[in-house]
Amino acid sequence: MIKVGEHITLDFLGVKKEYTPDFYEKIFYKISKKSKVELLKISSHKFEPQGFTSVALLAESHMSFHTFPEKGVVSFDFFTCGKISPRVALSILKKEIDHKRVVVNNFDRSSTYMYDDIYSTPGQKKYYVVNNILEKVISKVGQKLEILNLEEYGNALFIDNELQVAEKDEKLYSSTFVKSGMDLCKRKGNVAVIGGGDGGVVRECLQNNFDYIDWFELDPQVVELSYKHLPKITSRIRKSNKVNNYWGDAFKSIRNVENDKYDQIFVDLNDDQYCIDLAKRNMKGLKRILKKGGALTAQVGCQDKKPKQVRNWMKVLDVSFGNAKLDEIFVPSFDCRWNFASAENK
Repeated sequence: MIKVGEHITLDFLGVKKEYTPDFYEKIFYKISKKSKVELLKISSHKFEPQGFTSVALLAESHMSFHTFPEKGVVSFDFFTCGKISPRVALSILKKEIDHKRVVVNNFDRSSTYMYDDIYSTPGQKKYYVVNNILEKVISKVGQKLEILNLEEYGNALFIDNELQVAEKDEKLYSSTFVKSGMDLCKRKGNVAVIGGGDGGVVRECLQNNFDYIDWFELDPQVVELSYKHLPKITSRIRKSNKVNNYWGDAFKSIRNVENDKYDQIFVDLNDDQYCIDLAKRNMKGLKRILKKGGALTAQVGCQDKKPKQVRNWMKVLDVSFGNAKLDEIFVPSFDCRWNFASAENK
């Protein structure tokens, strides 16, 4: 990580008094003296009927005030690459500005950045610390693909802003996925993997010595990026002659597959309602190509965070097979227990 400087933002709430421009200029000088930064120039503007903005240009960056009298808010920010933390401004401003409370945000400006975890909630926001962006592209099928190097989890694949897999704990996800199906069907014959462009499920099938794997993946660029940036997951796949790739719409492709071909089918699609409905519409075709006694397994998301969609997945399998079971594993990079639903074709 390359640290550029420190930044503090202070929002004073419940401010009833509208202070003068001279008041804010004097505070700039007080803060500059205490933080030992060089104040170069001050530029200010008063709005009508109310409100005021003032910016102090520093040799080490800047300070600014923005006032919102109609809301009782005075906002201050201070970014510096100096040796003293900009937090020194807090003690000065708390004495100078009459307020009810202050909201403080203090953070480093650096070469790392925070990537929003879309599974977090408005009341409990979580982020991934990103060391580097290795690749970022919109694929030909319209997906936003990103390979990011995460501080805690290594190289990771994001699709449409959602984490798909991270090197550090990928095996927890993939091995539990495959084991869920193998608990119902011990045969190690033929396998169909639908989706799963990162290759983790395919790799687990190879490690479990299945005869061969038909891999149906919509987006070849997901696989290409995984080969390039996630070699810990994909290296065994590239060396194998047991894997056959089928690109495009998987459910169109399986129409040409003979009856009773597979001992295992792993459905590694998104866990949203669209994919639940997609699987539901095509479940008859999936059952057709699955041998008697074979197992179908789908990743169905997090029961803790999205219980409704897990129930909907289970309902689809129960209606089709009548014996769906649920397995789970805690995946640290997902920050939750992840679920897999399996059913036997009796």
